[in-house]
Amino acid sequence: MERTPALKPLLLLDLDGVLRRFPPLPAEIAEVAFEPSLLQRAVTGEITDEQWRQEVGQGWAAAPGEVITEALALVRAARKQCFVALLSNATTRLEADLAELELDVEFDAVFNSARLGVAKPDPAIFRRVLAELGHETAVFCDDSAENAQAACAAGLDGVHVPDTAALRTALAVRGLIPPTVLLILSDRDEAEELAAELLEEGWGPCVVHRDMLAGEDDAEDVDWVIELTTAPDGTPASAHRAELDDLADRHDGFTAGD
Repeated sequence: MERTPALKPLLLLDLDGVLRRFPPLPAEIAEVAFEPSLLQRAVTGEITDEQWRQEVGQGWAAAPGEVITEALALVRAARKQCFVALLSNATTRLEADLAELELDVEFDAVFNSARLGVAKPDPAIFRRVLAELGHETAVFCDDSAENAQAACAAGLDGVHVPDTAALRTALAVRGLIPPTVLLILSDRDEAEELAAELLEEGWGPCVVHRDMLAGEDDAEDVDWVIELTTAPDGTPASAHRAELDDLADRHDGFTAGD
């Protein structure tokens, strides 16, 4: 009897504050634009993005914002093993912004509250997305604690990720990005000494590899790689990337890995 292939894990991601940022708005514009009733009309599609901006006035022009490149790298890593979908409280402009930022190719699906007619934290939006994708649950990451809590109430694994470091940790501890970080130094003795120190602290496996970046005869192009997969607290090494980046800097090295 044929079996239905298992679905990939589903990762749902918020956009603004997680993958995209904007410079702060002038207070007089923000006060009007984010007035709850007006904002709700905009993000549920009751009014278009153009109508929203017209109501705000004050010469407020549309802008696509800026991609958070480190967060995008995490999305790309997660997408190798997950079905990754965007779930954004957005206006009718979202699709145009994604295309302008070249983010339209970075997700397996995009869900825009303005198209769905319902916005986070309404639990209906989470049920709608799960039903459309054929999943019973998902990991959902949002920079809003309220939205993350609403996702939990709807049966998802909702995670509050106020910054990219929190996003990395959330994905790493759930096995949605690879656990291994490579700490790369130019000096063999220093690499082996550091690996021994890290092993003593509880990191693993702390294996040192020789990495030839150029020809075998060019010794100056040899790097020494310390492989780290598990941190002393038992979590993946990739959940501690910032700490390992600092460690590498102190030894005039660098890190690699998703």
